[in-house]
Amino acid sequence: MRSMGAEAASGPRAPVVIAAGGTGGHLFPAEALAQELARRGRPVVLVTDTRGKAFADTFPAGETIGVNAATFAGKGVIARVAALGSIVRGVGEARAHLKRLKPHAVVGFGGYPSFPAMAAAILERVPCCIHEQNAVLGRVNRFIAPMATVIASSFPALKGIAKSASSRVVVTGNPVRDAVINLAAAPYPVPGRLGPLNLLVFGGSQGAKVFSQLVPEALAQLDPHLRARLHVVQQARADDREAVAAAYAAAGVAAEVAPFFKDLPARMAHAHLVIARGGAGTVCELAVIGRPALIVPLPTAMDDHQTVNASFLAEVGAAIAVSQKTLTPETLARQLATLFEHPERLVLAAEAARRLGRPDATRALADLVENLSRRRARRASLLFSESAS
Repeated sequence: MRSMGAEAASGPRAPVVIAAGGTGGHLFPAEALAQELARRGRPVVLVTDTRGKAFADTFPAGETIGVNAATFAGKGVIARVAALGSIVRGVGEARAHLKRLKPHAVVGFGGYPSFPAMAAAILERVPCCIHEQNAVLGRVNRFIAPMATVIASSFPALKGIAKSASSRVVVTGNPVRDAVINLAAAPYPVPGRLGPLNLLVFGGSQGAKVFSQLVPEALAQLDPHLRARLHVVQQARADDREAVAAAYAAAGVAAEVAPFFKDLPARMAHAHLVIARGGAGTVCELAVIGRPALIVPLPTAMDDHQTVNASFLAEVGAAIAVSQKTLTPETLARQLATLFEHPERLVLAAEAARRLGRPDATRALADLVENLSRRRARRASLLFSESAS
């Protein structure tokens, strides 16, 4: 006869709760983890804010739960009081769901939508992990870190972490999409002295307006022999698209301009050079695929984390980081001319980027989460043994 403990061990696996929402920077790595856990047969439940339930159809989770959440940022006193009430309600809702689900672990990806579930996990003493995508710990993760079981970091150095929590930091890398991992071995298309030059420009899901203004002007200042070789793929806002395309046409530069590219990883792999912002997802995808970049950090990013992200590549020669304050069409044109006229620099930068890539980041994070789950299971088994004796 099998014991009750053996029956419990052979029954359905307890789920992992993923707390995420808000921007793609938080959601993409959360989706990658969910996909990997699903491949391992681990049920996944997404807890997000009520607006985040819009992702229920695409997020790979067996159940999506919306709870109240709010942020204090940029609000007056009355609005902050209302936000506090929403957060308190959200934590209570999340606690009720955790009691029902009995998860083995809760994983938070930062941002205010993740806070209620992470706070509930701490109150319910469920093993919890926070994953920080950026090189600077975000505000919510900074608050949760001292109480988290483990902190997963995308970068080798993590700023903003308290000394009391630094011993619990594990460098896993930043999970990237399967489409990016599949291109990790794609060779860099070494530009010839007279062949085409493929330039990819993007600045986030909605495009960067500053790139729409600066890049066409900069390319128009290049020598005619360089302009004739260029093929530009640029992401631009819908209201900027026609003006950007017209500017390239006037400069005699072949260009494809659109608000969104579904195959962005493939276009990244095809590029000789990338101009982009310094979001964690962008930086890590550049490293995994191994492509040189000119990075212009978003100056309004919280705690200037994009500058710190960019330094991860810049310090080893994989990218050039340029402050938006000092960027002009003239300075950008000089930078681009130097790179295009010395393709060996692009080759070396591509090699440096690839050495930093972590295509195994999703597996590493999933392993970390599974270890938390096993810790939870061992604790339950010990409690059962003690009660049975």
